[in-house]
Amino acid sequence: MKKRLVASFILVFWAGFVSAISFLEAWLKFKGPGITLPLGLGIGKLVFTAMNRIEWVLLGLFIFWVIFSFRRLQIIRRASAILFFTLLGILSLQTFWFLPELNQRADLIIAGREPAESLAHLFYGLAEVIKVVSLVVLGFTMQRNYQQ
Repeated sequence: MKKRLVASFILVFWAGFVSAISFLEAWLKFKGPGITLPLGLGIGKLVFTAMNRIEWVLLGLFIFWVIFSFRRLQIIRRASAILFFTLLGILSLQTFWFLPELNQRADLIIAGREPAESLAHLFYGLAEVIKVVSLVVLGFTMQRNYQQ
């Protein structure tokens, strides 16, 4: 594989990783036999915290590889920069706002208490959709830029 294709591979791999966990595992775990809401929420906290940390590693690998593989950073077009900063913003929001709030809500439910109303779960889900679309589009955009 050409070294310039690795950045695109990282992005598409990242999109698949997030899709598998957020759009499949997240709701499917509650359908398993014997899985209670508190147990499912405890598993979810572990999985989404680990996923978030791995996403920061993938972002770091992507940044490293872009710097390593591009001798001229002019090849990174404006659209690619916008998508990159969208990803960075979403990942930051998820790390420092949505996940802490969702973990706190999960802790309340696990403890048998009712959390206050919140749109954090909805916003987190919307952010995941935007993130996955941005990852795929950026991956293919960079692939196209490599070929020019």
